[in-house]
Amino acid sequence: MPSSNVGAHYAKIITSRTYFPLWLGQLVSNFGDTLNYIALVVLVYQLSGSGVAVSLTVLFEIVPLLLLAPIAGIVIDRFPRKTILVASDLARGGLVLMLAFANATWQVYAIAALLTAASVFFSPTLQAVIPSVVDKESLLAANSVAWSTGQLVQIVASVVAGGLIAAIGTSPAFVVNALSFLFSALMISRLIIPAHAGEVDRGSRRGFAGWLGDAREGLRYVREDRFVSRLLLVQAVASLAVGATGALLVVLSERHLRLPPEGFAWLLLAIGVGALLGPIILGSFTSNYRNARLLFVPYIIRGAGDILIALLTPLPVALLILFVYGLNTSTGMVVYNSLMQSHVPEGVRGRVYTLMDLTWSLMQMVSLGIGGLLVDTVGIQVVYYAGGVLLAVAGLLGLALLGGYAFKGETQESRS
Repeated sequence: MPSSNVGAHYAKIITSRTYFPLWLGQLVSNFGDTLNYIALVVLVYQLSGSGVAVSLTVLFEIVPLLLLAPIAGIVIDRFPRKTILVASDLARGGLVLMLAFANATWQVYAIAALLTAASVFFSPTLQAVIPSVVDKESLLAANSVAWSTGQLVQIVASVVAGGLIAAIGTSPAFVVNALSFLFSALMISRLIIPAHAGEVDRGSRRGFAGWLGDAREGLRYVREDRFVSRLLLVQAVASLAVGATGALLVVLSERHLRLPPEGFAWLLLAIGVGALLGPIILGSFTSNYRNARLLFVPYIIRGAGDILIALLTPLPVALLILFVYGLNTSTGMVVYNSLMQSHVPEGVRGRVYTLMDLTWSLMQMVSLGIGGLLVDTVGIQVVYYAGGVLLAVAGLLGLALLGGYAFKGETQESRS
């Protein structure tokens, strides 16, 4: 779309009565989540005094996703999605409030695992309902404005969090996040979300056999759909590439770029500003997100960025590279969400989204394990060289498999 129309189109999306409550609820929730993330790291370190204990928090946040994702996908496709969203928000609000009273590391780990368990149901459901509250032509704008405003809120919250936690401790941050979940639940409760096919038909598929049949149906769809099956492969390679580089940016900052402790925050800010602007720039040039190249070219650019930042050390250059990295991360993510929402049938969205999340998390764990071994044996630069090459390979693989893919309603067949 022309750049002069971007602001007007985004304003139209935000002020839509069907989308505004969802957008506002998630915006406030994003603010609370950012405070919570920083407060959680600080709390674990205060309780344990151990960097390893902080790292273990990530493990307790990933394992529930691996265990629950297959079940969550079926639940999302069987039951009222509005109920799932509200229940997940209320559960997370109660759990976060418990963090304000946690006084042992094991308590924090347990609550963090339960929070992830609730999020396993919330996040894919949120993506599944967006096509129900906006039309297909507005999906790119809806995802873009949600991502950009979310990034802006995260940047503001990151700036506020340090001073807030230093002044009054971690407990108020957890209370604020609990209130943000309550606000999100109230906003979602105002939405009118139509019943979906799985919700209407679930009465005919009772018992374990019915659930097993739902799981097989979801896997069959992923296997037979040309776009989703090939995208799953590309995403697995991409996750293997970025899992370690994303987690070890703090090590790159200290050992390669030789930055002081606050320098890591500068790097994160550069990525955040790029991620904020990426969807806006994309919307200035096109409103047609149904082009798989927009999803895979950013992988190639980000891969090149990983290699360059491992080669070069001047801070201004590193900030520029990470700014461009952020631009392409957000552009790719917005296009990914829009393509999946428009392409995947409503009745299997929950199962497809959770399978994508499961695959990403599995490969991320593998990447973290390999990266952790490599960083202390061959150095952080090698980790970034390898990650950059692998991410570029993922982009090239995506272009080879799906670069010319024609979506439904275009000139070629959607299926092989």
